[in-house]
Amino acid sequence: MITIMEESSGPMLAVTATGKVSGEDYTEVWIPALQKTITEHGKCRALLYMDENFKGWDLKAMWEDTKFGFAHRNDFEKLAVVGGPSWVEWGTKVAGAMVSGEVKTYPAEELETALKWTAE
Repeated sequence: MITIMEESSGPMLAVTATGKVSGEDYTEVWIPALQKTITEHGKCRALLYMDENFKGWDLKAMWEDTKFGFAHRNDFEKLAVVGGPSWVEWGTKVAGAMVSGEVKTYPAEELETALKWTAE
């Protein structure tokens, strides 16, 4: 499940991922919110926080993420990925090579630091 965090404001969109993230989470929540932010502000500062109950993505979610990421690789000013299993940091580095903006990873306990960085 993906939920939009109350810290989201202006060009910053912060979400929490918990449990197993589905393709529907992407097509019904994450992608529409990203598109709205990009349309309204030109670029997006995104933060994805994977909480302690995060279990990964299903195949459709991974596909939707890949499609959207390629189509909008120049629309991200910043991308912060917070928490999640250790392999997420490696995957974020790979994805970061495809995004024109700054990309950082943070451990879960640094969520507040990540929110501040993303908002700046």
